[in-house]
Amino acid sequence: MSHPLWSDEYWLLLMQLYQRKPAGIKPLYSRGMVELSLELHIPPHYLYEQMFSLRRAATPRLGRLWATYGDNPRRLSRDVKVLRSMAGFSNAALFYDGVAMHESFERDFRPMPSCGQLMPMMLIIILDQYFRLTPATMVRNTPEIAELSKLMGVKADVVVEVMETFQTFDPYLNRSKAQPSPLTDECRRVWQRYGNGNPEELSSLAAQLKAYFG
Repeated sequence: MSHPLWSDEYWLLLMQLYQRKPAGIKPLYSRGMVELSLELHIPPHYLYEQMFSLRRAATPRLGRLWATYGDNPRRLSRDVKVLRSMAGFSNAALFYDGVAMHESFERDFRPMPSCGQLMPMMLIIILDQYFRLTPATMVRNTPEIAELSKLMGVKADVVVEVMETFQTFDPYLNRSKAQPSPLTDECRRVWQRYGNGNPEELSSLAAQLKAYFG
């Protein structure tokens, strides 16, 4: 099924990302895939599926694209630059200043107003780790927390603060009267989405999201 914002011109952008070293299908939540998704306002999973179609040259049009650009990265780079210089690409009306855009997945990959070091997707990764620890081990010198903070490029104390905030929503701990944190609202949203769901699905999602920091 096609996405309403998808344009055939975007194959060039996807091909450039595909050819970025190491060439090939990029992980679903790799930084390049996410950045292109934010640019186009098209979810990563749709671009990921399109990238498989691109690799297979699934249509005559894609076959012609490979014939034109497959061995000519300079021409591809030039034409991508021209495409990006066009206001809003082929959907200019959707990108004019002052036009409200309905955002869905984008919010997960934007810095949080309450803590610019974090994005909601990072809270999802931390929540997965939260369920693998006990409250007593949710401290900065725990190896898992140190590794997670290093992966995401934030201080271990930040990871600990997120976990302490998650504890206030955990029905097994009964800590709802804890001191509120600037992270409370964002952590609550993530807990409501994933805290009571299938832990295997959360684990799978967190593993995919870690590719963003690869």
